[in-house]
Amino acid sequence: MSVITSAAPYLSLLDEQDPSLKAYALQSLDKQVDQFWSEIANRITDIEQLFEDNHFTHRELAALVASKVYYNLGDYESAVKYSLLAGKTFNTNEDSNFAETIVSKCIESYIKLSQSRFSDETVKIDNQLTNIFESMLAKCVNDNEIKLALGISLESYRLDIVNDIIKKQIESNVSSDVIMGYISYVLTCSTTVINDVNFKNSALHSLISILFSTENPDYFLITKIIIQLNDAKYAHKVFKQLISNDNASMAYQVAFDLVSTASQELITLASKYLKSDEGIDQSSSAVAKLLKILSGIPSCDLDLTFLSKNRNIDITILNTTKKALDGRNSLYHSAVTFANAFMHSGTTDDSFFRDNIEWLGKANHWSKFSATSAFGVIHKGNLSQGRKVLEPYLPGNTSNAHTNGGSLYGLGLVYAGQHTEILKYLRDIVEENSSSVENKDHDIILHGACLGIGATAMGLGDKDVYDELNVILYADSAISGQAAALAMGLVMLGTCDESALNDMFVYAQETQHETIIRSLAVGMALICFGKENKADEYIDKMLNSKDSILRYGACYTIGLAYCGTSNKLAIKKLLHVAVSDSSDNVRRVAVMCLGFVLLREYTKVPTVVELLSQSHNPYVRYGSAMALGISCSGRGLKSALDVLDPLLVDSVDFVRQGALLAKSMILIQQNEKTFPKIKEFREKLASTIGNKHEESLARFGATLAQGILDASGRNATIQLENPQTSTLNMKAIVGLTIFTQYWYWHPLANFLCLSFTPTSVIGVTENLKVPKMSINCHTKEDIFDYPPKTEVQVEKQAEKVATAVLSTTHRARTRAAKKVTSSDKEASEKTKEAEDKKEENQENTADSEAQLDTNQFKSLYTKEPYQVENMTRIVPVQMNYITFSKSSRFVPIRKFKSIGSVVVLKDTEPGEPFETIKSYMSQNVTNAPLPRPFKIDTTIDNIEDI
Repeated sequence: MSVITSAAPYLSLLDEQDPSLKAYALQSLDKQVDQFWSEIANRITDIEQLFEDNHFTHRELAALVASKVYYNLGDYESAVKYSLLAGKTFNTNEDSNFAETIVSKCIESYIKLSQSRFSDETVKIDNQLTNIFESMLAKCVNDNEIKLALGISLESYRLDIVNDIIKKQIESNVSSDVIMGYISYVLTCSTTVINDVNFKNSALHSLISILFSTENPDYFLITKIIIQLNDAKYAHKVFKQLISNDNASMAYQVAFDLVSTASQELITLASKYLKSDEGIDQSSSAVAKLLKILSGIPSCDLDLTFLSKNRNIDITILNTTKKALDGRNSLYHSAVTFANAFMHSGTTDDSFFRDNIEWLGKANHWSKFSATSAFGVIHKGNLSQGRKVLEPYLPGNTSNAHTNGGSLYGLGLVYAGQHTEILKYLRDIVEENSSSVENKDHDIILHGACLGIGATAMGLGDKDVYDELNVILYADSAISGQAAALAMGLVMLGTCDESALNDMFVYAQETQHETIIRSLAVGMALICFGKENKADEYIDKMLNSKDSILRYGACYTIGLAYCGTSNKLAIKKLLHVAVSDSSDNVRRVAVMCLGFVLLREYTKVPTVVELLSQSHNPYVRYGSAMALGISCSGRGLKSALDVLDPLLVDSVDFVRQGALLAKSMILIQQNEKTFPKIKEFREKLASTIGNKHEESLARFGATLAQGILDASGRNATIQLENPQTSTLNMKAIVGLTIFTQYWYWHPLANFLCLSFTPTSVIGVTENLKVPKMSINCHTKEDIFDYPPKTEVQVEKQAEKVATAVLSTTHRARTRAAKKVTSSDKEASEKTKEAEDKKEENQENTADSEAQLDTNQFKSLYTKEPYQVENMTRIVPVQMNYITFSKSSRFVPIRKFKSIGSVVVLKDTEPGEPFETIKSYMSQNVTNAPLPRPFKIDTTIDNIEDI
């Protein structure tokens, strides 16, 4: 058998006139192209001409040979082009590198074109390209690679194929768990991979329709989608189905989940639809309980009960800090005020203020405003008594404008996310004072009232409230206008309302007040929250502005619009601004907002900002620190702390401030078992505050850091993502966003309380009672304990008695000192060496233990658990070891995996009495309880005999 050593004989046949000879040549070349492609490449033009000859019957074969030649030349674009023209002669199932590569390139090309066609219907896609794409997906399905097929279909925006695959799986009688796994996979891909908001919404609508059509819908998957879509009609549909199916407990759980994660707009509309639905028995107890849960009052009451009952505040830290900082200095006074507010947030314990009335009286002007609003932070969620606590400071009860304004701001924080309770009162205050903005006192009161409205009506989307705030804005006062602009953004949070964005952008270009422009810029960012590419128009407008404050707002808009998406284009924009903008403050927030975009992939942030943290520009270094604090808050991530450590000793005071704040956010709720160096960090904070030679900004940051570390009586963390629903914690992100504005306006630091998530598992029965019960924790009992409190050191001053020393005694002591032998010296040196070695070993041990982060506690698991009571502190990492006993009377109606949410329990022994934990509201009810119904027994109570 002869061995072919050249393609020349076949190439010569291409010059023949007989078409059959040319066809034979192409067939032979097709078989030998991988070996002789370099020779064939010299005649590629002739092969292309054969394809272009419409009379040649083997045109497609010529295209296939040309494709293979271009493939070997490395020109994949031309190879794909001719493979598509090859039609059926290109076997996509061929087991070769050529076929695999070309199919892969075809799929990439199809995905790009299909994505473009979703937004532009004029885009054309070659039929052969579509056939290749669809045939490969069919192959994936046949090979049972369902998730791969779903992922590729979703990436190419082919929702029809996604629906078809899932429906065929349902028709094939695949188990419901597997089906829900596929739907959950599509949901995760939709929310993390898809960049087009319109397609994402279409995919979510499609998924929820499929879920509703299944025999046993997964209502918790549906809840996740409802939150993503912010659609109250679906919520109403869920409640209606569950109540009609006598599954009220599931409805209660969905309601609790929505209250903890969804917007006020969604919850308000869902309640409205429920009340107006004639197909639901409005007199049923299930509907009454459901509406009560949706009011948010039970959730607030339960959180408040947990925080007030379990507070573990180290008041010595506060007292020491107050003593070290001069209360006459407004910066220091505000710092202690904020630290106290954070430490006591939601605990209702305002004893520090009441025990230090004289110190509190040193507050002047805006320090007084901050101090009064701090009462709102402390009583956050105290819906039954919040107004009563602030009553003495409200307008009409005291004449000080700063006190009045601060109390209104505090009132908003008490009722944050609970507009029904207090919004009307705040709106009335605004109406009363809006006609006299020129009056300075009225202006300050309006400032507080607007901030209060922003907090309480956050995410409500109410145009009437927005318009009332707009009136204050147009008065163009630097003080009230600043708060009104921010409140407008809060009210329209996440709506991406076109008219609101346009109004605010136009006015930002007209006003001369920097404070108003900045608040408008941040307000626009809040309106664009989670809207991704829908916000691009305004992002580009602001980025291209000559006004640095608008560019500052553009960075926040990118951060919030693409929050948690890890979008590459968003990251690229922020990095470009971070290294090129002429304004230091714009560069600062550009780096900082990387933390918001990379929220879900927080482990990447230390790598991204490591070089930026070494920048010569201190503003960029500050931004790097805060980016780590934002993205890694509550995570205890060691790689983030390693980047922060050099910044703690930075030469610039505000960089050290940022590093201290960021480190406290990351280390919140850590103890010496989970992070051995936490004690060292606490000592660092104390020494910074106590050092009178330290710059004031660093001492300010250290004081706030102390408050963050021990937030809410050491019972809260900063959690920017809801693990239970895998959705963003909108309230926490907003709180952190406005907290960062303390750089310009210190009173806004109090908004950080919105970011504090209580760390507990709160189990309630269907009757909304909190049973006294225990759950299992499979670790050693002291692993997740509270950090030890600071020991109060009492200085003992010994009485000094002057002793006369004779000259002879002095000479005797000198001679004795000289008699120290060399062996004694060696012994002392060895002892010192041993001590040094011991210290070094301890440091090495601490360093190795410091490697522990939230993902490295596997070795702590124990088979024998200890008992944790209902409504007690459980930190996020501890959740990995929490289980409900199967033999327990109360069991959760669904699998739970996160703290900070209420768990509805099923009572396996209904009718049997059980002990309950009284909630904060029930403990403070002043009205006498109603008597139980009774009947008069005439045989016992004979009225005539009396």
